[in-house]
Amino acid sequence: MVRHALDKGYEVVGVCRAGSVGKLDEFKGRITVVAGPTNDRDVIGRAVAGCDGVLTVLVPWGVHGYSTGTARAVLDHADPGARLIFSCGWHITRDGQDVYPWRLRAFVAAFGVLARLARFADIRDQVQACRQIFASDTRWTVVRGSDLEEGDSQGLPVWSRHVGDPVLKSNITRRVDFALFMVDALTNDELVHEAPAIVGRRTPSALAA
Repeated sequence: MVRHALDKGYEVVGVCRAGSVGKLDEFKGRITVVAGPTNDRDVIGRAVAGCDGVLTVLVPWGVHGYSTGTARAVLDHADPGARLIFSCGWHITRDGQDVYPWRLRAFVAAFGVLARLARFADIRDQVQACRQIFASDTRWTVVRGSDLEEGDSQGLPVWSRHVGDPVLKSNITRRVDFALFMVDALTNDELVHEAPAIVGRRTPSALAA
C-alpha cells in the first residue's frame, strides 16, 4: 500500500508496531512513521490528523478487541469527510446475502474456535469492528479480500457486492493487487458505503465473466 500510495504522489503517514518499524526502512525519508499499535487511540489520533484518506487493515489479533479498537479509533479521530478504507476477509457480510462455499464456512468455523482457544485471534472481533463501520456515517469502504498469493500485478481486481457471484469463484488475488484496490478506492466514490468482495483480474472466473 505504501508503494502504491507513493506512486500516486500521496504524502504517507504509516502506523507500525514498534518492533516492526525496521521493515519500512526502504521508505526512510519518504514517509512519516508513527510507532505503536493501531488500536491505541493516541497513536491513531496523531497519525490521521490532517489526512484526506486512511487505509486500515483490520487484524483480529488476540482476544482483547484489537480490530474493534482499531476501527473505533479511526472512526473517531479521522478528519470529517476523510475517505476511510478498511480491509478484511470474505467472511464479513454486510447484508447477509453472501453465499459461502462449504470449505470457507468450515475453515472460518474451525479457525475461529481454535484461534480463540489459543488466544491468538478472535474473528468475532473483526465482525463486530465491521458492524461499527457499517453503522457509521463516515465515507467508508470495507474491502473484502479473497485468498492471497504472491506475484506480479495483474491489474486492479474486479469486485462484486456478494460472495457467491460467479465472478469471484476463483477466490484468489495477488497481494500487490489487494493493496492496489485499497489505494484506488480512495478516489473511487462509487465505493463509498460499499463492501466490495474482490478477486484477481486475470483469474479464470474474472476472465469468464
